[in-house]
Amino acid sequence: MPLPELVQSPLFLLLLLIIAFLYASVGHGGASGYLALMSLFAFPVSFMKPTALVLNIVVSAISFYFYYREKKFDWKLFYPFAITSVPCSFLGGMITIETHFYKIILGTVLMVAVLRLLGFFGKGNPNLKPVNLPIALGIGAIIGFLSGLLGIGGGIILSPVVLLLGWATIQQTAAVSALFIFVNSIAGFFGFAAKGGTLPVSSISLLAVVILGGVLGGYYGSKKMNSITLRNVLAAVLGIAIFKLYTT
Repeated sequence: MPLPELVQSPLFLLLLLIIAFLYASVGHGGASGYLALMSLFAFPVSFMKPTALVLNIVVSAISFYFYYREKKFDWKLFYPFAITSVPCSFLGGMITIETHFYKIILGTVLMVAVLRLLGFFGKGNPNLKPVNLPIALGIGAIIGFLSGLLGIGGGIILSPVVLLLGWATIQQTAAVSALFIFVNSIAGFFGFAAKGGTLPVSSISLLAVVILGGVLGGYYGSKKMNSITLRNVLAAVLGIAIFKLYTT
């Protein structure tokens, strides 16, 4: 199917709306979901990376607004990761890797996304620990580079790490992840553009869909909405995408 028809496919747009909604509800921009969806619909890799970054910027900003409004954001938790992640995301955005390796790395990151959606990383430790600055700086650098390289914001990796280390509650993690995704996606896109990359014009039409999903998801997620069934469905979709990435 030609690219313009893929972008206008009703099924694709419906799934895109659901992904934006679900990811925004947990403080994420949805790039890993968008990439998985575009992979399922056989979009070219040249379209996937810049489109996912731009959609990510929009949805993560919306999600952050709702979580910030609910006073869930903690600057002290955010800045140690952002200091190193932003420049590393820019560097990652400048690198274009061979399609086969791109799919393998993306498939591995999507596995983390599936586990996150299925609740394998818990709901946060009630007995929070202080952030270890050197470790946070190192984690930020690694996640930032992967973010720019793959066209994601990195929140899908940051969230489980923060929860496992006991540095934040689940809603604090969501708020920090949203802004983390926002700044990394911008840096990654500028890195991509610095190497001569451009945003496909046909991807602009997808903004209205993800804005709607992001607003609904950010609002209900910040109000403790329960969407376990939908998240399980999304995890299944991502699982199919992982299989496709590894076998094509």
